[in-house]
Amino acid sequence: MASTDTAATVKKDDLAGLEAGLDALDAVEIRRTPVREVLLKKVFPPALAVLLVLAVWQILVSAKIIEETKLPAPSAVWDGLTDMWLQGTLLEVIWTSVSRGLAGFLLALAIGTPLGLLVARVKFVRAAIGPILSGLQSLPSVAWVPPAVLWFGLNDAMMFTVILLGAVPSIANGLVSGVDQVPPLFLRAGRTMGATGLRGTWHVTLPAALPGYLAGLKQGWAFSWRSLMAAEIIASSPDLGLGLGQLLENGRNNIDLPGVFLAILLILVVGIAIDLLIFSPLERWVLRSRGLLVK
Repeated sequence: MASTDTAATVKKDDLAGLEAGLDALDAVEIRRTPVREVLLKKVFPPALAVLLVLAVWQILVSAKIIEETKLPAPSAVWDGLTDMWLQGTLLEVIWTSVSRGLAGFLLALAIGTPLGLLVARVKFVRAAIGPILSGLQSLPSVAWVPPAVLWFGLNDAMMFTVILLGAVPSIANGLVSGVDQVPPLFLRAGRTMGATGLRGTWHVTLPAALPGYLAGLKQGWAFSWRSLMAAEIIASSPDLGLGLGQLLENGRNNIDLPGVFLAILLILVVGIAIDLLIFSPLERWVLRSRGLLVK
């Protein structure tokens, strides 16, 4: 009898130890990252890369390896930036393009999301529209500028049309890819608990497809920004206001190479800023919610 009680106690202790071990594995220590660590790991490397690029750029110009008629000095580009800032036009030019790009992207998001769900869940729609979406995604967005100008003229409607035709296929295809990767077990479990129809889509399909959907959103924004720049460069007009694309085209027309490089750098900076401020935090949230990121 005593031996039986001892064996039961040992078994109980083993189970308790196993549960404690599993709890320890599940417990993820979440701590606030020190500012110094953030600066060292996330701010310092890109800042160093920028400084190296500027140093190489200056060396190429100073050593006359490349003529200034083909590559302006960094100081000349900086002077152009300073002049725009002092004139009060820098933020206005940036905001003109950013506001158009974000508005067009949000409109593409509102259209591409239900379209992607429809293509992913209805076989007939996928067979009919799926190849068209893939073809539109591979079509250069600049190709839509001439017909959009003929359809709407030189106005914001033309700009948004080009953005939509460039971004909607990417967002829809990203969601389709995410839905295709949802494990069937998740869908069966959702149906068992009563999550069917729109409720199943909202509570099961979309959360499970979030990584692929987010990748489609990032690509959709990239296409939105590229489409907008193409439209602003080709269809520049005083009625449209001065955006970054028009700034680039004005530099070309005026044979202002520093102005051209300034416009290119501003377009690049805006693209990086949107990624760092919007999409990178979203990616970290998705990874952290799935236990793939602890900091």
